[in-house]
Amino acid sequence: MGPPPANPTGPLERKLCQVGGVNQNYTSVAGTPYHIQIEDLGPVQDKVSGRELRRVNVIVYANYGEQNAQIVHGRDHDYPDIRSHAHNTFIKSRIADLAAEARRVIEEAEQKQVMRIKCLIREYYITKSDAVKKEFEEANTVFPFLFSRAFLELKMERAAAPPVAPTVAAPDPVVEAPLPVFDEARPAAHILSELTTEIERIVSEIEDGIQTLKAAGKADDILVQTCRKLVARAQETLAERAASGFTVRRLEMTRNSLTTTWRQVQSRLKS
Repeated sequence: MGPPPANPTGPLERKLCQVGGVNQNYTSVAGTPYHIQIEDLGPVQDKVSGRELRRVNVIVYANYGEQNAQIVHGRDHDYPDIRSHAHNTFIKSRIADLAAEARRVIEEAEQKQVMRIKCLIREYYITKSDAVKKEFEEANTVFPFLFSRAFLELKMERAAAPPVAPTVAAPDPVVEAPLPVFDEARPAAHILSELTTEIERIVSEIEDGIQTLKAAGKADDILVQTCRKLVARAQETLAERAASGFTVRRLEMTRNSLTTTWRQVQSRLKS
């Protein structure tokens, strides 16, 4: 006779106490591509406390599939080390909840980032500080869709603001400050025209490159989506007809983002 069957009511083996996880792409309301990765690590020993526990790890990548991709959220979620089918079912339900929570974390973080960018833009209007200018340029590089959203919100807020009655006091510098001019050597209209031509050329190259990749079966869904959104953003920016310094700077940032994306397309074409 063989060995008696294992006790069905006893604890599960360690290797049976993992229920997989989630690998999910997510595009935020503002248009930023994210990747949510959730993994059930199973029973582990916590290095700090020495306790045995069940650990689920959550990692969120922003700008997923792009050269400036980065981890923006990471956290371990610990639960009791109960080795049963019922606990596995509980952990599986928690993984689904954590995926939804990660999406909420993304949207809340983006709202805060938009507020930060708006404050930086307002501060630059007042101070013309190179340090502040560098900060919101970096924000545009890392989160181009959030920068666009912040700019549009400021524009709508400014358009909706009621006219200020003349008073003896000095006007509010945030409302009355002129748009910044980044290149005083030449009229903004001339720079605007040059940037418009350059952006239209890069957009055309990106669209042609994506079509070539699709025909060759090399098109990556994330890259295609990113290109589509950046092109739409560029076209939206080109619709701005005011030859202001800030419109010039926004076009420069748009051109830089498109150039980075075009390099990614070129890299795929050469591979």
